[in-house]
Amino acid sequence: MDQNMNSTKEGLISGSGAIQHKAYARVGLLGNPSDVYFGKTISFSLANFWASVTLEPSPHLIINPHPIHDLVQFDSLDHLVNRLQSEGYYGGVRLLMSICKLFHKHCKDNNINLSPGNFTLSYDTNIPRQAGLSGSSAIVCAALSCLLDFYKVRHLIKVEVRPNLILSAEKELGIVAGLQDRVAQVYGGLVHMDFSKENMDKLGHGIYTPMDISLLPPLHLIYAENPSDSGKVSWMAFAYSCMFGDECLGALNIEMVEVARRVGAASKFTGSGGAVVAFCPEGPPQVKRLEDECRKAGFSIQAIQIVPSCLNDVDLKTLSK
Repeated sequence: MDQNMNSTKEGLISGSGAIQHKAYARVGLLGNPSDVYFGKTISFSLANFWASVTLEPSPHLIINPHPIHDLVQFDSLDHLVNRLQSEGYYGGVRLLMSICKLFHKHCKDNNINLSPGNFTLSYDTNIPRQAGLSGSSAIVCAALSCLLDFYKVRHLIKVEVRPNLILSAEKELGIVAGLQDRVAQVYGGLVHMDFSKENMDKLGHGIYTPMDISLLPPLHLIYAENPSDSGKVSWMAFAYSCMFGDECLGALNIEMVEVARRVGAASKFTGSGGAVVAFCPEGPPQVKRLEDECRKAGFSIQAIQIVPSCLNDVDLKTLSK
């Protein structure tokens, strides 16, 4: 950590005015994808992986491309084509631009005055791509936290509203998703979410209830380091897999579930595909067998670490009573 950065629950703030925030990967534990069908879900934030965004005051407003995820210099045409085939066209710059636009719109629509001043935004992430761990929304969530602190409006934008802002920024880019992931990343910890139509129509958001993370048993994350494009298999395809068959989920996703089954572990997808969360009720010996099976199949496996609540005192004061 930079010695000039002070750590708070709001993030890192340096003497020069630089602000840094993290947002974590999430696991949809129960109910996914009923957040878009007025259902109920339980999700948690995963400390193993995160995205970080840094905001530094600057004379001009600059969005810095990531040297890896927003690569624009290539060794050859073959390099460019291979890169696009494996990584796609999209990095994080468009996400940062979109949340800046939607944040500005929200403040304007709600008569929240923003003080003058420019900044430079940059980001980094270690969340595995295309693994159904909400890597894109983590970048947006971290960026929103930086904007809240830079403009000193954290107390004016309710915690319950922030997932809507994040989702709006993603929808602006054509990303199909629901609120569940963004709620988990804004709140941190383990969260129960009630998206009943009555709540959504009346409040514009669900009822979100933090839960005790100690309620969770030991869990493990299984994922592929280099998956095919899980984004091509949307959460809606997952929801209708029983109608369309295993081809909707893809051989890689099915194999992750089968690996867990071979040792008697329970498992489910973390989101749209690309990773599963597994529970070994028999304890460490079963975990060891699962690790061996994952290694044979070429999958990565990690013991899940849960992020505690991300909300600070200012955030808590904005919550609806």
